[in-house]
Amino acid sequence: MHSSLTLRRAGLAAVAVASVFLLSACNPSPRPIENFAGMPVSDHAGDAEGNGGDDEEHADEETATEGLSAQWLGQGGQIAVTVSGSSTCPPVGTRINVIDQAGEGNRVSVDLAELPADQVCTMDYVPHTTVFWSPVFVTTTEPLVVEVGDQSVTVPIK
Repeated sequence: MHSSLTLRRAGLAAVAVASVFLLSACNPSPRPIENFAGMPVSDHAGDAEGNGGDDEEHADEETATEGLSAQWLGQGGQIAVTVSGSSTCPPVGTRINVIDQAGEGNRVSVDLAELPADQVCTMDYVPHTTVFWSPVFVTTTEPLVVEVGDQSVTVPIK
């Protein structure tokens, strides 16, 4: 009797541990998956014949304010956040945080890497893009507000 109870407890513990691993695999990491100098390549670069697309049709798909822009990539599985700053001290996103879930505001914030106070940076102003997996609790079917520092930008519905 004692061994069957021990075996049952061990089996339940194994199921619990497996459940934790499976559930954590469904939630994408808040860490960046890519970062690079410049702007992301638009999903609408042109048609198959090499002609430019209708710029007015897609003009609102990437939204920008002074020094900050954001856009959905692909079918909305990724978010590209572009922040302008020094090329020698680029503003690199380190984490995306859900502030308001879909249906409650659809808003995220992006943390930037802190630079040492004594680091010397050039005075140029160039874009740097950080790409994140789209968090589980936001949606492409509502406008998404992206906050970086004291700036924010709204990404339209995908």
